[in-house]
Amino acid sequence: MCLLAARQLFLEKGRQCTDCLYLLQANRGRKMGRVPDPRSTSAPVDTTAEPSLIPDLITRIPWPRWELFIIVLAAGVLLVSCLLCGVYCCCRRCQRRRKQPKDKEAVGLGSAPSSTTTHLVQPDVDCLEPCSGGPQQWGRLLLSLEYDSGSQEIRVGLRQAENLKAEGTADPYACVSISTEAGRRHETKVHRGTLCPMFEETCHFSVPPAELPGATLKVQLLDFKRFSEHEPLGELQLSLGTVDPQHVLENWYQLGPPGTTEPEQMGELCFSLRYVPTSGRLTVVVLEARGLNPGISEPFVKVQLMLNQRKWKKKKTSSKKNTTMPYFNEAFTFLVPFSQLQSVDLVLAVWAHGLQLRAEPVGKVLLGSRASGQPLQHWADMLAHARRPIAQWHHLQSPREVDRALALKPRLPLPRPRS
Repeated sequence: MCLLAARQLFLEKGRQCTDCLYLLQANRGRKMGRVPDPRSTSAPVDTTAEPSLIPDLITRIPWPRWELFIIVLAAGVLLVSCLLCGVYCCCRRCQRRRKQPKDKEAVGLGSAPSSTTTHLVQPDVDCLEPCSGGPQQWGRLLLSLEYDSGSQEIRVGLRQAENLKAEGTADPYACVSISTEAGRRHETKVHRGTLCPMFEETCHFSVPPAELPGATLKVQLLDFKRFSEHEPLGELQLSLGTVDPQHVLENWYQLGPPGTTEPEQMGELCFSLRYVPTSGRLTVVVLEARGLNPGISEPFVKVQLMLNQRKWKKKKTSSKKNTTMPYFNEAFTFLVPFSQLQSVDLVLAVWAHGLQLRAEPVGKVLLGSRASGQPLQHWADMLAHARRPIAQWHHLQSPREVDRALALKPRLPLPRPRS
């Protein structure tokens, strides 16, 4: 009974709502001059059919229908575009996966016709660079050669080098030697941070005319390392038998790989230099030596100062027994006024007892304004960084070669007392 009463009440309320709606439409028609057609408005029908869900939701939204239509259309366009983008990306990935194994396949020229020539094949980008072992990878060197028959000397002019092979930049220098003068070599100064150094240095070697055809000139390019072994950058070996003594030859020469057999070394010495201009104190700290000949014993180091090509002052370290890698760490201080610094030569010599059971010089290092190569660079670094110790390893040179470069003058004879 309760359900029937509720249903009757709902139908009556629906009829009242439809009557009100009909009256409102009739009033609008009268105001606009139109008479409502009773046939156009359907009379309320007593039905129990319930309205559908979607039309009810649309009628309850307060927006106009054209706005709803635009929103639905935009959402559809966006959804379709997203689907198309996803399909396009999937297709691209599939194409890449299919092409990848084809690119890695090696192309064999054996199946090509015999008329195909290799110069018609486009090389890869990697092959445009100098291949390993090729002549271009070590760079080249500009040299000038001149033979003076009067003094029987050959003059080697080191001009410049270019395209040296190194990782990044390097500190190159050149080492020149000749086969007829064993143990003598010339080192240029170090050029910092470049692969195309400008040397512009000239060195002289004594070569008799009879030995000139069999002599060989050797130029080594090395990367300077202050506290480690110097790295070779290239090498040139030139036979002097092809040199015309009557003309000056200046040509570019291709550098080759460094030689596998290194020349015999006399060892190395590490020391530091420090100069204070205000007080004129030159401090030499002898640190250590390495690579000495195993046949020597009790090595020690002599430190000598030469003033105006004459012996001036000297000191020496203590001797170390039963070692070829002695560690000294001994400091020596000399008073050298700044006005005399350009006239001073510093010589560090490693002495040891050899087979003759007497102390003999093993090798020497010359520093000062008359030095060359690494020693000259070390001396210049000391002057450029005053009051700061500068340490460096040096290759020992032949004592005869250093003495020849010093060209020491004999000491002034002391006056003898009269009898």
